[in-house]
Amino acid sequence: MTGPAALQRLLTWLSPAFPVGAFAWSQGLETAIADGRVTDAMRLRDWIVGALAHGALKTDAILLAHAHRGHADAAMLAELADLGLALTAASERHAETALTGEAFMAAAHAWPSDVFARLPQPCPYPVVVGAVAGAQGIGLEETLLGYLTAATHTQISVAVRLVPLGQTAGLQVLAGLEPDVSALAAHAANASLDGIGGIAYAADIAQMRHEMLGTRVFRS
Repeated sequence: MTGPAALQRLLTWLSPAFPVGAFAWSQGLETAIADGRVTDAMRLRDWIVGALAHGALKTDAILLAHAHRGHADAAMLAELADLGLALTAASERHAETALTGEAFMAAAHAWPSDVFARLPQPCPYPVVVGAVAGAQGIGLEETLLGYLTAATHTQISVAVRLVPLGQTAGLQVLAGLEPDVSALAAHAANASLDGIGGIAYAADIAQMRHEMLGTRVFRS
């Protein structure tokens, strides 16, 4: 599917209004802000660039691409789900990707497809998004761009609330990250699973430490 119909569906699925609950998770950013590591727009941009280049967002993008291509293969989807869950470094990150995946699957039933019968339980969010988009015939690169843009926007929204950053500063960060998002989408579209690998240790540790914060706004 190409053109307006695909764009309309992607905008719906990846909108903050779609009942997935991604807004409730910070992926360790709340910890980084509480520790004074992310205090302004420049440091926020560096944090998100790290996730795109070396962390969870890179992993998510590659998993999504393989699920998109393998949407008709239940065994492949099960393997991708197991891999995605195994790669979560923190228990809260594991809960996030499983719960958002479950919520997306439930909401996306409004667009009937036989792909839902092939998706395992639990199933990471990027695997669900990739498989459903692939089964609906929505282009891979468009899906990657939409997914990564939405994920980036969610991280910026966390910082706008907690740093706090002004809305204008948040939008400037989002605009400045467009080349990074586009580059990762292009890379992930053709990357092998061997290309998965992260060195975003600060983000992993921040997610692990999040459950020990005295006051928490977000779930991770």
